[in-house]
Amino acid sequence: MSDTGEEEEEPIAHGGSRTQGRVLLFTMCAAGIGGTFQYGYNLTIINAPTMHIQKFVNQTWLERSGSVLDAWIITLIWSVIVSVYPLGGFLGALLAGPMAIKLGRKKSLLFNNFFVILSAILCGFSRFAKSFEMIILGRILAGVNSGVSMNVQPMYLGESAPKKLRGTVALSSAVFTALGLVLGQVVGISEILGSEETWPLLLASNAVPAILQLVALPWLPESPRYLLIDLKDKESCVSALQRLRGHCDLSSEMEEMLAEQVATKGQTPKSLFELIRDPSLRRQLRTIVVLSSAMQLCGNDSMYFYASYIFQEAGIPSEKIQYVVIGTGSCELITSLTCTLFIDRVGRRALVMGGYGMMSVWAIVFMVALSQQGRVDWIPYLSMVCIFAYILSFGIGPAGVTGIMPAEIFDQMARPAAYMICGSLIWIMLFAVGLAFPFIVVSEYASYL
Repeated sequence: MSDTGEEEEEPIAHGGSRTQGRVLLFTMCAAGIGGTFQYGYNLTIINAPTMHIQKFVNQTWLERSGSVLDAWIITLIWSVIVSVYPLGGFLGALLAGPMAIKLGRKKSLLFNNFFVILSAILCGFSRFAKSFEMIILGRILAGVNSGVSMNVQPMYLGESAPKKLRGTVALSSAVFTALGLVLGQVVGISEILGSEETWPLLLASNAVPAILQLVALPWLPESPRYLLIDLKDKESCVSALQRLRGHCDLSSEMEEMLAEQVATKGQTPKSLFELIRDPSLRRQLRTIVVLSSAMQLCGNDSMYFYASYIFQEAGIPSEKIQYVVIGTGSCELITSLTCTLFIDRVGRRALVMGGYGMMSVWAIVFMVALSQQGRVDWIPYLSMVCIFAYILSFGIGPAGVTGIMPAEIFDQMARPAAYMICGSLIWIMLFAVGLAFPFIVVSEYASYL
């Protein structure tokens, strides 16, 4: 009988393991393609048509008023088009917490796709309507979509993953961000959708991943922790866990969630101000404030907005820039994929400190290289290496770890509000740096040359 029992248990265990692997992978892909993928994709698709959109703005103004715009006004309007994206992201970050609580994690991601579909319609028809204001509004809506997904996706994945894989699964958010960066750069080259004739289609192409998520995500379960702790629905929680884990022993995981349910009994999800005023969460709050602010103040994501500017001013031949730009996103994709392999072994702190430490070194080398610009023939290529190394260092730790920290250091009741603070700071800093970046680039490179 014991032999028979052993023979019966092994297939179930292996079957459960295989099911867990497939469903987890499908969950990561379905959440990611319409989630943080959109953040990376919308960061980079605006870079390729820079000159075409500036020309469109000038022509539109000429047809309306009969006069051309000064160069600095065109630069200002272009900066606004770029910078309203993080402004929309800030609004999305504020919406993410209430949406995650009231709609749930999965439904929030599904509903969120309608923002980007409307954005695609506005941007896609902007040239036909002769309105650059439609691009501005479309970029705001794309930002709202990214602001919601950047907060809800790691929350959903972190709550759906088994404990031993939580870091790896949650870090897939950074992988999809980097994948979006690369695909946005590839689609944006002139041979595909980056030409003067097709740039409206390029800006509207963000509807494709939204549609893919609307098709795929409904087949997956809601976050088990949300079902049990927020909705008090144990039966649905067990059902969701069985779909995510397969036919395996769920007792230890259920015990952990039930213990958290008891600990939070009688509590309601914290509001933004309740979280800020809670003295017991002050240390965790300081942690995410520092990490979120540093993530954008380092300027890494702003470089994707203005990559063409940076490489042009660094002395890279103009005909090579669009291909060199693809390398920047590829660097972050490689490091974020690599980071998923050892994040649960090395630890979060080592990855963050190591990443920012190497970024500091390469920033200093870059500054020295710029001071020698024009004097040595190979210096532009050293500048390019510094940019790649800087992005690689960012992808090693800060890019992925920052997004998963709120899920790991806050409980179920404080987590949505924590992501609101984390997301709001990320987007506010990106807005400020993105607005000032083109003027800083022009003035700083001019002073070196």
